[in-house]
Amino acid sequence: MIIYPAIDLYGGEAVRLFKGDYSQKTVYSQNPVEVARKFREAGASRIHMVDLEGAKNGGTPNFGIVKAVKEETGLFVEIGGGIRSMDVIERYAEAGIDRVILGTAAVTDPDFAAEAAARFGDMIAVGVDIKDGFAAIRGWTESGGIEAMELCEKMRGFGIKTVICTDISRDGAMKGTNRELYRDMSKRLDMDIIASGGVSSMDDVIALAGLGIHGAIIGKAYYTGAIDLKEAVAAAEGGKAEGR
Repeated sequence: MIIYPAIDLYGGEAVRLFKGDYSQKTVYSQNPVEVARKFREAGASRIHMVDLEGAKNGGTPNFGIVKAVKEETGLFVEIGGGIRSMDVIERYAEAGIDRVILGTAAVTDPDFAAEAAARFGDMIAVGVDIKDGFAAIRGWTESGGIEAMELCEKMRGFGIKTVICTDISRDGAMKGTNRELYRDMSKRLDMDIIASGGVSSMDDVIALAGLGIHGAIIGKAYYTGAIDLKEAVAAAEGGKAEGR
């Protein structure tokens, strides 16, 4: 399993939201590029980034920071938030970004998702943010009116192989990840599943690795010190962290 430490961007800063609530925002760093460098030093090979402003309002207000993270670290970078046009995907592709995540657009404009998958192949992933079993859109502020599993299956039909699945009720709450959800998804979907939301402890990391899913995103637990990133990377790879 691959660990994806996360940088959520708002106003050029690395922040975290509580359960997707924009009014409950904590700023962890004013220098996201430095945060990314620390990820690399801890042994991470990939970074998960979200442009929270883009997710809510569209556009790419934090594009420059995403590009700088890629250029400064050389790591695999995936980005979600506000990716609702081919022009935006092309802009990220030209900047060397490895993967873009379709969220709202996958729900509201499936033809766009299908075309993006056809044109850009494995660069395209889908982000399925679950609230009460349904996919949420526009920065988690609305329901998309489609069941999450149905959305995943539709995207797989378009040739999209990677799904980043977030249980909104767990995100930023530090109450553990929804292991049953990811176990069910791994059985039902022929996709690379990346677990997001509520990965709060090494027990979560080890349990998710045991499910055989592709990856897990670590956000708040890293910033609060609840999870040591170096240990998590080692555990996910099946090794042992130093001194353990």
